[in-house]
Amino acid sequence: MEYSAAWYEFTEHPSSDSCWSLSVGPDGRIYAAACAETVPGETVKIVRYNEETDSLDYLFAMDELVDDPKDSGRATQCKIHYSFAPSMSEGVMYMASHLSGPPIDQPAYSPWDSWHDPKRCFRGSALLAWDTKTDTALWWDTIIPKEGCRCLLHDEQRRILYALSYPRDHFIAYDLSSRTARDIGRIGSINAQVLFLDRKHRVWTSNDYGHLVRYDPQTDRLEVSPHILPHNEVFQNGWHSVLYDAVASADGECIYAVTWIAQPRLIRIWLNEGPWGRIEDLGPATQDRDPTIPMDTFTDHCGGLTFAADGQLYYVVSRWRDPLYNPLPQSHKEREGVVVRLNPETLEREELILLERPGQCAQYVSRGAVDHNGDLFFGHVGPKPVGLFKVTMPDNRKKKNSHLPIRMWG
Repeated sequence: MEYSAAWYEFTEHPSSDSCWSLSVGPDGRIYAAACAETVPGETVKIVRYNEETDSLDYLFAMDELVDDPKDSGRATQCKIHYSFAPSMSEGVMYMASHLSGPPIDQPAYSPWDSWHDPKRCFRGSALLAWDTKTDTALWWDTIIPKEGCRCLLHDEQRRILYALSYPRDHFIAYDLSSRTARDIGRIGSINAQVLFLDRKHRVWTSNDYGHLVRYDPQTDRLEVSPHILPHNEVFQNGWHSVLYDAVASADGECIYAVTWIAQPRLIRIWLNEGPWGRIEDLGPATQDRDPTIPMDTFTDHCGGLTFAADGQLYYVVSRWRDPLYNPLPQSHKEREGVVVRLNPETLEREELILLERPGQCAQYVSRGAVDHNGDLFFGHVGPKPVGLFKVTMPDNRKKKNSHLPIRMWG
């Protein structure tokens, strides 16, 4: 059997313009956030793939469950941004909201302009606990007042959620037992897009100058690596080369990650070697291009990193028309998304299948996940309404409970 891909549009949320968060839940099913971050007075809706009907189920609208109506006149609960965090022991999917959606009567929203305006200011990132066994909301709380949650991580053993706030880029720890949040400190000015955990319960991210940042709960301090993450040295010095997506190997010994935003690079971090781990530069994730020619950073993109049941790393890279490096015919779409498989042993990469969205380009994939059946899913960002892709895997690359070990960050 060959790989096949299918497109599932968020038809019941026509205002959705992005799907930033997509994750497998503790129940082995795929959850996605149908976000509406540019439409005034809208909200994010949570959807789940239904394998029995091969369709999407719309579970709830975030504003309704956290008592923050989308037509209140405040900035809206418009999106879940890399902030699904499952709990295997509880069967709960935690999720935290992000800002950017304008009030119902305004064309845009600036968190700084409205910071002291109680009628306009974003109320804050809402943390919701969703019981996947009963499909009910257990409780909610405001985890970061006035700010959004850029990404979320769950240390299940210690019952702590970690988050990065936006726009101030502070590192937040939320104790699930006491339901209290604590501000650990500021990271920088440009948010990284991911947090990840090592076996010592240290939390890792990066700052806006391309350095790894680590929080050690033993010392309760944020530490900054002296080393800069790999980047294109022709037109970058490490600034804005923050981490975008990351996934752990099955044995937990290393992290595969990709940077953001200009010519993303694939890297492998051996967290347990040396004082700051060992970083391998696996090279550019996307095609070559002429760095002297300006281009939209929305075009050159890599995301959706996930390990499947076969032990291989899968992700999606963008490919675009370029007269020198990729002379696609005019009849072809200008941009496309390509699913890539990487062998962790040999580092060999193989292009598997194109993601096809009818009438639109599909080069920008946010997050990826594998469900309990072993099929891949990818969230998409583009013209509204957006949706998600399902890539059906060959039977010889599947196994029971393919989603395990589960990814604990968004």
